[in-house]
Amino acid sequence: MSKVEFKERKIYIDGKAVQIFSGAIHYFRVHPDLWRDRLEKLAQCGFNCLETYMCWNLHEPKEGEFDFSGMLDFPRFIKTAQELGLYVILRPGPYICAEWDNGGFPHWLMLKEGIEFRRNNKVYLECVRKYFEKIMPLIEPLQYDKGGPIIAMQIENEYGSYGHDDAYIGALRDMMRNAGITVPLFTADGAGVSYLLNGMLEGTPAMLTGGSRALAGFGLLKSLRPDDVPFFMEFWLGWYDHWKNNPRKGRDAASVAEEFDDIIRSGSNVNMYMFHGGTNFGFYAGANKSRGDIPYTCDTTSYDYDAPITEWGDVTEKYFLLQKTVKKYFPEAKTGTPAPVKRRAWGKIDFTGSISFFEALKYLGKPMESVSPLTMEKLGQAFGFVHYRTHIPGPRKVQLWAPEVHDCADIFLDGRRLATVFRDDKPFRFDVDIPAKGVTLDILVESFGRINYGYLTGLDFKGLPGGVMTDNAYCFGWENFSLPLDEPQKLPFGPMDATLPCPGFFKGEFEVDEVAETFIRFPGVRGAVWVNGFNLGRYWRVGSADTLYVPSPILRKGKNEIVVFETETLLQPYAVSVERAVH
Repeated sequence: MSKVEFKERKIYIDGKAVQIFSGAIHYFRVHPDLWRDRLEKLAQCGFNCLETYMCWNLHEPKEGEFDFSGMLDFPRFIKTAQELGLYVILRPGPYICAEWDNGGFPHWLMLKEGIEFRRNNKVYLECVRKYFEKIMPLIEPLQYDKGGPIIAMQIENEYGSYGHDDAYIGALRDMMRNAGITVPLFTADGAGVSYLLNGMLEGTPAMLTGGSRALAGFGLLKSLRPDDVPFFMEFWLGWYDHWKNNPRKGRDAASVAEEFDDIIRSGSNVNMYMFHGGTNFGFYAGANKSRGDIPYTCDTTSYDYDAPITEWGDVTEKYFLLQKTVKKYFPEAKTGTPAPVKRRAWGKIDFTGSISFFEALKYLGKPMESVSPLTMEKLGQAFGFVHYRTHIPGPRKVQLWAPEVHDCADIFLDGRRLATVFRDDKPFRFDVDIPAKGVTLDILVESFGRINYGYLTGLDFKGLPGGVMTDNAYCFGWENFSLPLDEPQKLPFGPMDATLPCPGFFKGEFEVDEVAETFIRFPGVRGAVWVNGFNLGRYWRVGSADTLYVPSPILRKGKNEIVVFETETLLQPYAVSVERAVH
């Protein structure tokens, strides 16, 4: 029998009833040197538990190759929580949603012949089994039953909003149990009858997700599962942003504290999502398109979530109101007042070097030849950009078009920009005159994140999945350039040329006298920024955002390097470090 039990509508740990009030923090959205700071702040708020997802796509970036280092060293993250007196709830997937690329599924999984995601499919479950065989031996000794802090683990994630397949959920449960997981397992679904009935598994506690009317949700759960522990596994404190949209409509602090009070007073349990959102560094953010008739919407680099702890680590009014509620019901809880985060602005950072994208292309890797354009997945690439090149013979007038763009295409004829097309905004369809010598067609495609929720999860191939047409005929004979842009700082930059047409890479240096948090204002229209080789993420001058967060641990005293990849228009020949975020 486990030392943790869910029974009589309560959680018992070592035979003592414990009310859990947890906060969500994802290790893969926080620089590892800041893990302790964020976890200390969770504990100082009086909370007694941490909840985190795990990200399959980063842990197994290539099939059979695993990474648990640096930002992916989840055992270290969990042990740090234990050192601070926190219990841990772990949600290992395989699917997590989390506004994370592909809902956490690796890109290579999409190419498996015969695969069907999130169901009792032999090909899919075999890949899950191999993943679990790697992560469960790392998780097993971290359970409370073995002296660790993990008190419970989730099976899948909000499955009831995707389908109903008891055999699949049961198979995941059995894999966990056979791997030595002894602490309670549970499912979690939206606080609606259909969601809960679809996602429930006989003999496994069910929990709730949602952002309002908590007591009504507990009442619904009790009507369906009278003996289950009342637990909101995700109680949303805010929301995330999409590019091109107005700022999120977050929840005001007073209403959050009022509902938290209701939950605690009722004797129920809760995990606040997110307690600290963090950042979608690199190109890891996901996207949404839950039906074919609604537009594709992609998530911003910031995952601040209007949370009690900001993206850069400061605490907010929500934090102190939640802390006050904990003290109201648990006066013995150890709380504290975190010091403000040190922030600095280093002002203008002049670019000293540049290289055009078309010049850089020959240093970024050799192209793969194909008859039709290859998707990013077929090129073995997880994130970033892919570039396509072909020759169109002439002379003639043609309509150049593509059925699908996933997700943003910069189109060039003989090196001159023809247009920029974003998925669902306008069709890729242009009338062009082809001269007698023909033209070279170049198409740079940026992935803005694979769909992470709904029936298209695992099916959102990146690049030009429908090919390219001239009139009614396919264009064949392509060069495909894989561009993950892992180390753009190693390109052979020449002197800075402010007249360089974009796309282009630009670099500069700046001096730091003390390490502190800072932010980089968007230097152009659309692109990405690296500081000391660390990919801060993409930027796009749409919506409300205007800065990228720079975690202090990636800076160093003395000389620091910045690289910008701008795809459309560089607005000035410098970057700017500022003290405050704008998003």
